[in-house]
Amino acid sequence: MFETKTSAKMNMFFSLLRSAMTKSVPDCPISPEKWGNVYSYAVQQRVVGLEFQGIRLLPASDRPPRPLFLKWACATETIQGQNQLLNGVAARLTEMFAAEGFRSAILKGPANARLYPDPFVRQCGDIDIWVEGGRQKVLDLLKRMGLLEDFPKISWFDYKTYRKELHKCLTHFSPHHFHLHQKFDGVAVEVHYRPASSVFNPFANRRLQRYLENEIKNIELVPEGFYVPSVKFALVMQLEHIHRHFFESGIGLKHLVDYYVLLQNASESECAEVSSVLRRFGVYRTASALMWVLEYIFKLDAQKMICEPNRKLGMIFLQEVVKGGAFGSFAPRQKRNAFIRWFARMHRPLQLFMFDPIEVFWSFINNWVEFVHLIPIRLKARKFSLKAYWS
Repeated sequence: MFETKTSAKMNMFFSLLRSAMTKSVPDCPISPEKWGNVYSYAVQQRVVGLEFQGIRLLPASDRPPRPLFLKWACATETIQGQNQLLNGVAARLTEMFAAEGFRSAILKGPANARLYPDPFVRQCGDIDIWVEGGRQKVLDLLKRMGLLEDFPKISWFDYKTYRKELHKCLTHFSPHHFHLHQKFDGVAVEVHYRPASSVFNPFANRRLQRYLENEIKNIELVPEGFYVPSVKFALVMQLEHIHRHFFESGIGLKHLVDYYVLLQNASESECAEVSSVLRRFGVYRTASALMWVLEYIFKLDAQKMICEPNRKLGMIFLQEVVKGGAFGSFAPRQKRNAFIRWFARMHRPLQLFMFDPIEVFWSFINNWVEFVHLIPIRLKARKFSLKAYWS
């Protein structure tokens, strides 16, 4: 049995999530004075709407105090409106790129939300949209459409202007997407010219990218007005996404719920094919940890698993998720100064050595290569930390 100092709170938290997915009544009561902590934790993990779905199934006597219940209900209603907005923006982007003769597909976000029992309670963020054509064609397209500005050509000594334009420079350093400087109805958009980022092992990554580039061709138009990739593609791509963020900074419960929903919507043959490629893509150990976590939280059926669950790795994985919140944003290391945060990030892979030695080795190498690569920008910006410029 997985145990932590916060196991009582976490058991209730997991029970509410499970209820939101299965429509069963939560089976772990909580005292009125602890509901505030549950709400705060839901905010950290970005599952406010999902937790409220579970709360609605509780008897009136077991629900949070009325003021908090109303606050929670209002937050959930806001999330519902945001999901409707994102669906509209996703459909609009699809039409814009189609008018230019380019196929596109929504990755994660709205594509995941539509598979939920209630498609409007998933807490949303930006929109990730894949556009066919490769880096140069997509770059030219975005410039032609006025959605992306040219790479700033600024003097080394023009510090003030360079710092102001730094986020535009960093946009051009991504190996898989462009972050549009223009927002659509307040929604940030990332246009992917590659369907996914990467695992750290370069040999496994080449195999992964070839597979995803081939599978992304199988897109489907959905009633919401945009295209989505196959569930098989989503299972591989989003496992890589979880894997990458877990090693870099951390991953939250929202993305674990996403993966559970994908598995629930996958056929037996799709799960079998994904299972057959996990080792080739270097994500088998992450997958085995994730299966244990999903079994622990959601009672995931063995027939829906893409590999055997690994309890030991799963406990490490879940501890990191519980402590760190969404993308590790609430981990204790994030409260330190910029240098300590950098040091912690550079050495985080070593702390996970027993989790996946091969990937840890390549992750450690990747961190130092990236650091050296960005030294000129740090010098120009006169900033050790570039965190504030990435958005």
